[in-house]
Amino acid sequence: MTDTRAAQHLRACIGKVATGPDYSKDLDFDEAYAAMQHILSGKADPVQAGIYLIALRMKRETDTENLATLKAIQDNMTPLSVALDQLVDIADAYDGWVRGTNISAFVAPLLAACGLPALCSGVVSVGPKHGVNQHKQLKAAGIDVLMRPAQVKAALENPACGWAYLDQSVSCPALNALLPLREQMVKRPLLTTLETLTRPVQAGRTHLWTGYVHKAYPPVYSTLAMAAGYDSALVVRGVEGGVLPSLQQSASTYRTFRDAGAMQHGESDPHALGLNHSRRCLPLPDGLARRDDGDTPVMDALAAAAADAALAALQGAPGAARDSLIYGAALALWHCGVSASLEQAAADAAKALDDGSAYQRFCALRDSH
Repeated sequence: MTDTRAAQHLRACIGKVATGPDYSKDLDFDEAYAAMQHILSGKADPVQAGIYLIALRMKRETDTENLATLKAIQDNMTPLSVALDQLVDIADAYDGWVRGTNISAFVAPLLAACGLPALCSGVVSVGPKHGVNQHKQLKAAGIDVLMRPAQVKAALENPACGWAYLDQSVSCPALNALLPLREQMVKRPLLTTLETLTRPVQAGRTHLWTGYVHKAYPPVYSTLAMAAGYDSALVVRGVEGGVLPSLQQSASTYRTFRDAGAMQHGESDPHALGLNHSRRCLPLPDGLARRDDGDTPVMDALAAAAADAALAALQGAPGAARDSLIYGAALALWHCGVSASLEQAAADAAKALDDGSAYQRFCALRDSH
């Protein structure tokens, strides 16, 4: 499609999706795919691109529109293949946390120490929260958050490491280039959902582990994960929509396996694993109040505090940080079949913290650059 025809196509799509609650029409797969390809090309008028994405959200995106947009994003990526039997993609929310201390990225070296290679991903910052995400956590801990694909591959395949971080600016520059536009849009577009499901790295079996808040999302994530090529999906009702569930109460989990049919619903109880806390997660440090405006100095300070707490937990320190890492790791190990039960998975994770192997895996990546 020529640039002129692509621009005309986007205008036509806006005409269909942006005509109010009574007259807006859904797009078919080809329409939505072509519109997103034009936006990702960098040649679309930014005002029209923003109107299109906001109109989709106001209309409410259909499964077809989500699937087409995801396919367009994946077609602008070159997936990194790794020589591993299996890999878990820890797809934590890219906009991060602002109400608690987020340490989700540090589950990755713990999982690696337990025999499950793990990938983290993200962006430097994105709305609406602009909170502490995996990029900020790992940068504060001294990890290179702009590793090139060859470095990511080497780290994941290294038996002494087994985990890595891959930034969106590296895995999909075309999507990353839309961050300024998304900032101007204010409200979250469908890209917020889809960017965590792109499967940037693929192994023999690649598992998605992500989180949600709203009840409507588990089947959406399940459908998209299978379309993206994941072999399974673990969707957890996590704190602030992230992958780490509450330490205070039971959390719903949804599991989907490519070869096992329908999505499976269950409940995980931290108390059954001996994790007993009066708060859902590690609280914000004293003096660093919740901020919803993404204030950079505050978020950097929160990221540094998160890194300090997580590194202490990786070295065996007790408390909520340790228990969050154990709980999250247990869910992933159990889901991926590395441990026979959730209880055994929690015990395996605790052992990897206590014997120092999880911290050694962290140091292996940190010291590799």
